[in-house]
Amino acid sequence: MVIGVVIGEFAPGVQQAFDTARLQSVSIPIVIGLIVMMWPILTKVKYETIGAVFLSRRIWIHIALSMLLNWIAGPLLMLGLAWATLPDLPTYRTGVILVGLARCIAMVMIWNQLAQGNSDYCAILVVINSVLQIVLYSPYAVLFVDIIGGNKQSGLHLNYGDVAISVLIYLGIPLVAGVFTRYFVWFITSKEFLEKRFLPYFSPFALLGLLYTIIVMFAYQGHHIIQNIGPVFRVFVPMILYFIIMWSTAFGLVFWLTRKEARDNKSNESEEIFGYEMAVVQAFTAGSNNFELAIAVAIAVYGVGSDQALAATIGPLVEVPVLLALTWVALFLERRLSWKPSLVVNPGYASKEKV
Repeated sequence: MVIGVVIGEFAPGVQQAFDTARLQSVSIPIVIGLIVMMWPILTKVKYETIGAVFLSRRIWIHIALSMLLNWIAGPLLMLGLAWATLPDLPTYRTGVILVGLARCIAMVMIWNQLAQGNSDYCAILVVINSVLQIVLYSPYAVLFVDIIGGNKQSGLHLNYGDVAISVLIYLGIPLVAGVFTRYFVWFITSKEFLEKRFLPYFSPFALLGLLYTIIVMFAYQGHHIIQNIGPVFRVFVPMILYFIIMWSTAFGLVFWLTRKEARDNKSNESEEIFGYEMAVVQAFTAGSNNFELAIAVAIAVYGVGSDQALAATIGPLVEVPVLLALTWVALFLERRLSWKPSLVVNPGYASKEKV
């Protein structure tokens, strides 16, 4: 992040260089980084088992929980935080709201992998939220910015096709690449070679893509951030609060449900519905946002140099360090929290007691 800001501030013409090639209102160098970042992760997903996953009660419970967190709690929380912290900055507030409406696609896969969540369930929830995004983002944006937000003169009008194209670019391309790579390598070698030889060498490209994307994003907006440092720091506040509150709420809720499930003994070990891996999945899908879509919409509607576009761009600049820190929090809580009430035998007594 520091390297990116230094490049953006002191390397003349870096933003113009990035703007020479654009795809769906986003710089192609950023698009390349996002695709490289997601490709290895989507190659690791076991698509051959997804059919069986949808036959279990577990996936439908988590889909319902994800819909509640992503499409009701998340947008309302960001709307409230934006108005509470930016009442005198309506243009920046609009950009913040647009970020809150754009649900997870890209980086959630990285955070889930780093925090050792369930990659198959994460991929399913990301795909479902992406499809819903095509349908819901346009009416949600008009509802939250113009109607609830009272900004009748915003000029906000979104096309379903534009949102669909954005989702297809940032999810569709790496998804197709991941599926093809997985089964092509499997076909020409073996499943054992794929999982034990190929994936361990291919997976680190996701982290390289993440680092590259961070440098490019900060370099792209470094000068703009320095020149608008006051409003930028104001926009940091609702963003940081949003990511922390959404992540903590989802993680804490699944932890509570995990403990309750274990106490009630309603499911055996093989049919466990919740647990640490699913807490990670729900926390990061709820706490992450599709900043690519928010940036593209803000630029298309308000212009590349607008306050709305700058506020939307600040989203990933805040999300990256905050959610990276939360991956460490998740790993710490995996060790420190007791995810299941355990049975401990007291040597002095013949009976077992719950602890």
